[in-house]
Amino acid sequence: MIWLTWRQFRGAAVMMAGLLVLLAVVLALTGPKLAADYATGIAGCVQDDSCGRFYDRFLGAHDTAFMALSLVVLLLPALAGLFWGAPLITRELEAGTHLLVWNQSITRGRWLAVKLGLTGLVAAAVAGLCGLMVTWWSDPLDKSANEALALMGPLVFGARGIAPMGYAAFAFVLGVTVGMMVRRTLPAMAITLTIFVALQLAMPLLVRSHLMPPVTATFELSEANVDGLGINRDRGGYVEVRLRNAVPDHAGAWVLSSNLLDPSGRPVAGPEPGVGLVQISTTSGPCSPAGQQGMGACPAEINRLGYRQQATYQPLDRFWPFQWIETGVYALLTLGLTWFSFWWMRRRLS
Repeated sequence: MIWLTWRQFRGAAVMMAGLLVLLAVVLALTGPKLAADYATGIAGCVQDDSCGRFYDRFLGAHDTAFMALSLVVLLLPALAGLFWGAPLITRELEAGTHLLVWNQSITRGRWLAVKLGLTGLVAAAVAGLCGLMVTWWSDPLDKSANEALALMGPLVFGARGIAPMGYAAFAFVLGVTVGMMVRRTLPAMAITLTIFVALQLAMPLLVRSHLMPPVTATFELSEANVDGLGINRDRGGYVEVRLRNAVPDHAGAWVLSSNLLDPSGRPVAGPEPGVGLVQISTTSGPCSPAGQQGMGACPAEINRLGYRQQATYQPLDRFWPFQWIETGVYALLTLGLTWFSFWWMRRRLS
């Protein structure tokens, strides 16, 4: 049975192994230079306090490769479910070859176990290796990324670490299970993709932020958490404070919410999310256009009045705990689907 399954699967396995080796060679050749360029840039920008500009230039010079590799890792689990999982059983059912195998002293349980075990382990291993290789290569870029592409953020987290291994195992078994129930390859592929994408969207939006209790703290205003200041001309005497999704001294944190608090600790709402209004003179003093350093001293004055940023966030040092927890969640879902597929095959499949 193992030999037969390998004969059916070897073409796809060899092709995937070749692509994985090619990716490993490219990353191994370019990764050390990328790390060296980052180290050189950091050593230079620390001296003149221009690291913010260096991060923007460094990421901008490699943003195409950064996004392309992240997209590849994100797509691999879905492809495993679509092209390895969904057709694995449905093509046997459509052709009727499963009946021939069952009449050769091969039990249903052994038949399904070998197919799930051999192909599923390869799918999970490929996605896991690819995720770890890209994590190693992109480390300098992850350190330079802005809030939207932060390592803990929803757009990048799923393309790093060991999480892709859990995604691939789940997507593969999901495709197998749906295929057994639907018995048609194309509908099974469509349903598998729909369910997997829905879960991948629900995880960062609804679940991931609650895997560990988030941290809530207040911070003074500075360049680290203020994106810009402006005068609200429709409401005289107010300064608009546009907050960034970042917190001081916690680079790379995943900020879940950020609000401006007044001196009494109440949120100060602005004309749009992420903007707070501070009641302060805009005709004279540090927060006027003619003030000291052209409003450069305005944040210090706002801090002196008692205004603060309140942020709820998940710090960067929780990246690996989150990776293990989320991978464990997908492993449990995979085990549940595996049990269901065996139950369905014994009770409903004929």
